[in-house]
Amino acid sequence: MKVAIASGKGGTGKTTLSTNLASYLSETTAVVLTDLDVEEPNSGLFIRGELRHSQVRNKMVPGWQADRCSLCGNCEEVCNFNAILKMGDRILVLPELCHGCYACSELCPTAALPMLPKPMGELRQFKAGKLDLVEGRLNLSEEQAVPLIKQTIDFVDAEFPVETIRIFDAPPGTSCPVIEAIKDADLVLLITEPTPFGLHDLKLAVLTVRQLGKPFAVVLNRYGIGDDKVQAYCAAEDISLIACIPNSRAIAEAYAAGELLYRGVPEVKAAVESIASFIQKQCRAEQP
Repeated sequence: MKVAIASGKGGTGKTTLSTNLASYLSETTAVVLTDLDVEEPNSGLFIRGELRHSQVRNKMVPGWQADRCSLCGNCEEVCNFNAILKMGDRILVLPELCHGCYACSELCPTAALPMLPKPMGELRQFKAGKLDLVEGRLNLSEEQAVPLIKQTIDFVDAEFPVETIRIFDAPPGTSCPVIEAIKDADLVLLITEPTPFGLHDLKLAVLTVRQLGKPFAVVLNRYGIGDDKVQAYCAAEDISLIACIPNSRAIAEAYAAGELLYRGVPEVKAAVESIASFIQKQCRAEQP
């Protein structure tokens, strides 16, 4: 079962839910929590484990070979991302814009643009009991998160057996990194807050997962502030609202101390148990 935890905006509690849910489930079964918010991974602030694996991850970008180049300009023409410019008698490669699609390299008639590895970040794996934490961490100045997100998911798929529950802590928003993080998920949990901003961005997230055809449900965080418009929206759209996490000082204090909330706040444990029950029902429903 692959469960992605996402939202339309940042700061709604994706990592809070991901870490608490993963830790709770790992008390009885093997779980891998994958932090795919590679620009700012922070699941490791709450899951403290032993480092088992660390590896620099590369993306492939073209390297211009001047002695082979006929300056035909074909590479500039086929690049949809403006990562290659023909400037007089030179070809300028902009690696920050390159999406690694290989079009320029494979369509170059003189093989003057071989693809070369360029470090883009780091992948790390930690072990804490039955819980594994895998995180991708993008290098500073890197502009594209998608290649590292894809490589991090591929690592999890290759290293962990299929019966392991996989929880993906997705990036915020609804752009390309989020699509990459949730496109193969069996279930998407959208976490939001009862504010106008929370509702606005929840609607964008719902539109996104519906376009992808993904089963999904909503978790309401900071319940008790704002208004009841999120509940009304979910009811009107026939969306399952499976848990509400209250807004409380005890939660804020535990979070600030880097503690897992379900271990000390009964209301959070009840919410996590409800979410875990929903996931198990979905898993049984998908079995032949």
